[in-house]
Amino acid sequence: MSEVATKPILSKERMYQTILSPLVTEKATLLSERNQVVFRVPLSATKPEIKAAVEDLFGVQVRAVNTLVVKGKTKRFRGRPGQRADWKKAMVQLAEGQSIDLTTGLA
Repeated sequence: MSEVATKPILSKERMYQTILSPLVTEKATLLSERNQVVFRVPLSATKPEIKAAVEDLFGVQVRAVNTLVVKGKTKRFRGRPGQRADWKKAMVQLAEGQSIDLTTGLA
């Protein structure tokens, strides 16, 4: 028997906690030409949660979600070495003809 993947049910608050912010970098801008958008998400966020949050918040269809954990850099603070926190990046591929305008904010 094959299991059918069910869409996770997220509250509006959890959706806003899942999508922290869009990433606007040179690489992210180049990806937008290939119908992809890049977001900063919490380390605990899963791909199905990210997909559901983007679909419900922005009203688009998502084809795929790729994630990666960006390791924190070692930096010096007042002469002592410190470590920046790790964070997760999600690259969301949208369905053909779909787009997200990042210049306008969410309600």
